[in-house]
Amino acid sequence: MHDFFLAKQILEKIEEIAKEKNLKKISKVSLEIGSIVLAHDGLPEHIDDINLENLLFGLKSFAGNTQLSQTRFDIKKVAGDDWKITNIEVE
Repeated sequence: MHDFFLAKQILEKIEEIAKEKNLKKISKVSLEIGSIVLAHDGLPEHIDDINLENLLFGLKSFAGNTQLSQTRFDIKKVAGDDWKITNIEVE
């Protein structure tokens, strides 16, 4: 479940960057993913280890009807407790 929540957050951030930089056709996005600290639904913060296969499935599913539908995602698991976009390639 957290994998899909994170996928939605990542896509929103990519779309925000694309709009700010006027990027039209994003071919590839590189990401680094650590363990994620989350708090939701009134629950206290907790650390969740993200499943990269589920995250990739979520990214592709949510991107399906957007300008990111043909985008490839390169996801690298790293130490730490956050995620970041490390590179965006355009055509």
